[in-house]
Amino acid sequence: MADITDEYMNEMLGKSRMYSAVLLKRGPEYSRPDGRTIIWEHGRRNFSLRAEGVLVVVCPVADDSGWAGIGIFDATPEDTARIMDGDPAIQAGVLSYEVHPVRGFPGDRLPPQADWVERDVD
Repeated sequence: MADITDEYMNEMLGKSRMYSAVLLKRGPEYSRPDGRTIIWEHGRRNFSLRAEGVLVVVCPVADDSGWAGIGIFDATPEDTARIMDGDPAIQAGVLSYEVHPVRGFPGDRLPPQADWVERDVD
């Protein structure tokens, strides 16, 4: 692991900024007959929000845990809640959500076309 000094940590904390994290869960209507169609339109809306720069990271959850996705919004928690309240999957009860203020650091990003790699994290 890289050697990270206190000075570096303080510098990075000073450069961080606030975002909003959305945690999506499967809602009470997740299994309704038209649920897949509603989720498709939810995804279309997410792509639109990404194109506008409002939804900066979107990660659908790929397991059967009951979680549906994670999103990072470049918006206040209040504005993010308003955005989410307009989502067709939220309105239909197919998904539910929580919004949390989070901090991001300069350079944070998902690697492009990343393959699963075993990394030594000791």
